[in-house]
Amino acid sequence: MSRTPKDPELASRLSRRNVLGVAAGATAATLLSGAAAQATSPQGGTSPGHGHGHGKGRAVLPPGRLGIQLYSLRDKVSTLGFAPVFAELEKYGYDEIEFAGYTQGSAGAITLSQLKRLAKDHGLNPIGSHVGYYDDNNPGAYTFAQNLTKVLDEAEALGLKHIGTASGPFRYGSTVDGWKRAAEDFNTYGAAARKRGMKFYQHNHAEEFSFATDKPKVRLYDVLLAETDPDLVYLEMDIYWAFCAQFRFGKRVDGTPAPFNPIDYVLKQPNRYPLFHVKDGTRNDAARDGYDMTDVGDGDIDYKNFLSRVTARTDRGRTYHHWQTEHDNPVESFAFARKSSEHLHSLRESRCGD
Repeated sequence: MSRTPKDPELASRLSRRNVLGVAAGATAATLLSGAAAQATSPQGGTSPGHGHGHGKGRAVLPPGRLGIQLYSLRDKVSTLGFAPVFAELEKYGYDEIEFAGYTQGSAGAITLSQLKRLAKDHGLNPIGSHVGYYDDNNPGAYTFAQNLTKVLDEAEALGLKHIGTASGPFRYGSTVDGWKRAAEDFNTYGAAARKRGMKFYQHNHAEEFSFATDKPKVRLYDVLLAETDPDLVYLEMDIYWAFCAQFRFGKRVDGTPAPFNPIDYVLKQPNRYPLFHVKDGTRNDAARDGYDMTDVGDGDIDYKNFLSRVTARTDRGRTYHHWQTEHDNPVESFAFARKSSEHLHSLRESRCGD
């Protein structure tokens, strides 16, 4: 049985779901009885000290738009398989999943049609997938540059609406011209994806916000935005890495200030950001990135403010956004997934502003 969520809206939505079992369900219950039993404990919640109670007011998380990047659960997928993992995500109130590969590792083979059906059976919408940008040393690599048709065929078979890469546009170096060439590649992939009814997107790390080596006053991310067609190339902002970039690249190489706020990019062009990665970090000025990654809700990134401002900017139906929780190396991946969902569902506001 799925744990009853604390959030009334979440509980209502889950009660309407037709929770379909899969053949692996009984086995999964046994496999997950250890660590997962603790992860699904009703006593679990957002970490003490953050003060994000349910309270009154509008939820800042749009209904039906909470997902998770499955890279965060790669240890569970490889040992248990997708079925037990999807069953847990359903319990935690997730609506969507973003793939980081379509295989189960040691847990056995699965076809794309089986994977698509399995997600549907657990009320999970496959919203996107990460694929490599290029591997110029391997003509057979599963990347956009080397196998565009296969990449799009498989994304289409899964019914994905978005297909993207977490690779930085550094294929031709870190110069302005190098990034213009990468932008041409992305426009090509975006045009091909659009013909299939999909959106091509790029997921950032911190380095995308660094400066061009030949023009040190030019931020490379600005080149990417300027040189890609907004109707063909979209962005998935990894909010954590964007804040790390704010810390690392808030000054140019010569030390002159170059401050920026990640949310300003989104509010300026909200339609270009259909997807977000929601990961958290505690501020640590002694660390290279300025933050130490942690479970969502345990860190210092103000997601109540970020989500509410983006939603307020776009809540008239002009655009839409999908919020994928992620942690690169969680201490316990099921616990991370549960805690992150609970925290984001708990965030509410009494009023919103842009």
